[in-house]
Amino acid sequence: MYRASRTSILLVGARNSKPARDPLPRTQPSRLRSTRTKEKTHEGICYRRRSNRRQHRTSLSEAGHDVHIADARGPESVTTEVTAAGAQPVELTAATKDQDVVIVAIPFGVHPQLKELIATTPASTVVVDTSNYYPAMNGHIQAVVDGQVESLWSQEQLGRPIVKAWNAALAETQRSMGKPAGSPDRIAIPVAGDSAQARATVMQLVDDSGFDAYDAGLLAESWRQQPGTPAYCTELGIEELGQALAAAEKDKAPVTRDRLMENFGALTEMPSHEDIVATNRAAHH
Repeated sequence: MYRASRTSILLVGARNSKPARDPLPRTQPSRLRSTRTKEKTHEGICYRRRSNRRQHRTSLSEAGHDVHIADARGPESVTTEVTAAGAQPVELTAATKDQDVVIVAIPFGVHPQLKELIATTPASTVVVDTSNYYPAMNGHIQAVVDGQVESLWSQEQLGRPIVKAWNAALAETQRSMGKPAGSPDRIAIPVAGDSAQARATVMQLVDDSGFDAYDAGLLAESWRQQPGTPAYCTELGIEELGQALAAAEKDKAPVTRDRLMENFGALTEMPSHEDIVATNRAAHH
């Protein structure tokens, strides 16, 4: 029987820090829904600074997950709007205990700050990373600039095996484009990780969220879903996504990423969601 999870949302960041300016496109874990009979287990999600707290606590709670929210500034900083749907504010240290899944949604490069916290999670806990590297936003990280796969760098910093998921979909995609399983034109999201069991766990959550889950294989191949690749934030179906992942060119990805960011940065008005997706797609044709 499928088991729903108990979820901790962790807003992990320096106390009194200013909100980080997220790059375009922003990504966040998506809506987790299911109509199946479920037995509750445990899951955790980590956020840092700016994040769509209302989106995540509502969707996870609606999916039958017990939601815990932890903010680095303390439980009192979690708003009543967030707790209204059943989310429970907790301390950071409490939010990582007895969880089946911890989803880390933080700006790329912050991972070393979480290593001690993540070390408190059970060995069986699946740790999911959703971050993407944008040099202009996240600073110069030499190993990644030299070609190390972003997810492998993140895994080293966290000191735990991770699964890469939800990084290759826009926030608006995840917020409003989910559909029931079997629906025509259902968007797919890639999931990569070295453990087949961990991948399967996360793929089920992706399916619950209203998206087809594509098994993207080992973590070393997750560069194929990094910014600047054909699979990144282009809203493809599962067959198209497989083709896009296969067509990715590692050396071209950072060049395309930076060119797209320059183009977005030069705009005088915020582009629409549709324009962002179209621009991302056009970069590969």
